Parts: sequence; C-alpha cells; structure tokens
Amino acid sequence: MVNSESILSTKNLAIGYGKPPNQNVIMDGLNLSLFSGQLVCFMGPNGVGKSTLIRTIIGAQPALNGQIFFNNQNSSDISISEMARLVSVVLTDKINAGNMTAQELIAMGRYPHLGWSVSLSKSDLKIIDNCIDQTNINDLRHRKIYELSDGQLQKVMIARALCQDTPIMILDEPTAHLDLNNRVEVINLLSDLAKSTNKAILMATHELDLALQSANRIWLAGPGEPIIDGFPEDLVLNGKIDQVFGLKGFDLKTGRLEKQLGKGEVTLIGDSHEYLWTKNALERYGYAVVDNATISITIQPEKTLTWHIKNKGEHTVNTLEELIRLI
Repeated sequence: MVNSESILSTKNLAIGYGKPPNQNVIMDGLNLSLFSGQLVCFMGPNGVGKSTLIRTIIGAQPALNGQIFFNNQNSSDISISEMARLVSVVLTDKINAGNMTAQELIAMGRYPHLGWSVSLSKSDLKIIDNCIDQTNINDLRHRKIYELSDGQLQKVMIARALCQDTPIMILDEPTAHLDLNNRVEVINLLSDLAKSTNKAILMATHELDLALQSANRIWLAGPGEPIIDGFPEDLVLNGKIDQVFGLKGFDLKTGRLEKQLGKGEVTLIGDSHEYLWTKNALERYGYAVVDNATISITIQPEKTLTWHIKNKGEHTVNTLEELIRLI
C-alpha cells in the first residue's frame, strides 16, 4: 500500500557545482516526491546528472538552491546521525572490505543504531539474519568479500542497506557491470523489497527494458529538461521515453527491436513461448507472420519440439535453424 504523503520531496531544487558567479547548474526547478512501498527508477542519458542528484539528496554535496524534505522536515535541520537512520545508500564505488565476511559487512548496516559500545544486541543479530534471508544470500554469509562475484557482492550491499533499517533506500546504478541474470535478479529483488518492507526505493539505472517491467514510477531526465515523474507505461505511450533517449531501431510499443520484413510471408500456428520465439526467429530473418500465407508452419510441442512446414510439400524439422534454411 502506497502512502498518500511523500516520505521524501524536493522543492524548487537546483543541483550542480561551484558558487556564484561560476556555478554549473545541472538541473533546476526540481519538484519531486518519493513514496513508501514504491520502486522508482531514475533514468536518463549519461551525464544528465543522475549521480549528482543522488549525492545532493543524501547530503554528500550541497544543493545550489531549493530544499529537500524528509517526512516534511527540511534536510538542513537533520543531523548526520539522523540522516543515517532515514536513508541507506548503495553506490557504485568499489568496496575495500579487507578480510571481512559478507555477514560482517552486512552487520555494518546496524552501526547508526548502536550506542557507544558498538556491540550488537540479540535484536541486531536477528535483524541481520532477517536481511540475509530477505536477500536470499544465506549461502554467502561466511564467504570473504574478495571471494564474491560482482552479482553476489551487489546483493550483499543491498542486504547491508536493508540492515540499516531506513524508510528510504537509494541506489546508484546497482546493476552496472552485472550479467543479464544478475541484473534481472537485482531489480526483481528491489521490486519485491519495496512491496514487502514498504520502503521507498530510488534506483538510478540504464536498464530501460527491466525498469518498464518492474518500476512503480520512473523519474525521466533529459539534457536541459526538467525531470518527468510518471507511470512507466504512460511515459511509453506519450512518447516521452523515446524523446529523451532518441531510440533507434527499438519499438517501445511492443518492447522489441524493429525488423525489416521483406523476404516473404508465413502463417504460424501454435501458442505459448514456442510461438513467440519462433515468430522472433522468422522476423529476424525478414519473414512477416500473417494469416493465410502460402508457407504454413505448425509448432508441435509434444514430447520433442518440432516444426511441421507446408511449402511445396511437407517437412518436419527439429530446430529453428533447420526451419529457416528450409523456407
């Protein structure tokens, strides 16, 4: 359930570098809101200012103008220790964790909640265990950080941020340098955490296809343009995403690459994922899938997947590669 009142908001915020008269204003007039229970993907071309806005929100660099509010409290009135209990952060910076284990690094997320003794209570240990369970990395807890892959380390860093037990989590390019499987896993994890923990999660990312499927909202930033805050599908249908990214050869309406279909027409009979992947292969090689074509292909998924082709005779093949060669 999404709260109607924002947990983080900006008012006429300007971000950038320097002081008058030599200020470099990167973004100006930002009026944005973040709500509990939502995953928001912050998107835009390289150099548009995504990391600068994140650093400004978390207080790592000053705003040039305007205000930032956390639960309606001005960030200028919030101490560093209070901020550490409001916002947890996962940045792209390399982690030098020495000889630490994954569990020891995750436990550092509890530090803002500890007293001068800096000792973990039973309650802290339970929170650490819960965060490890929530991120599904129980098998990594005793592994050394230097032994972990990039994908494993990113999940450990998310667990550490989760362990900080803040209502807001902010991540800067958490899927950078990850393979497809890990990119999907990380974004699905963040989407699930927003729902299950009711946290507001803001993630800067370039993963347009995954963001469109997983984000509750998108903050869309274009060069010299104000950030657009919108529902993902609305930003596709009104052309804003295409306008910002200048997509070439990619059809946002279908989420697929545009293909030149000039080799001929075929009729494809079948369903499920076999139909979708067969159609993809046919279109990639220039064949348009239509009704009542001369060439007819029937997908036969029983036991061993085969394709039955009627084209000046009848043929059955076992692979799409054979099918393409035959037609």
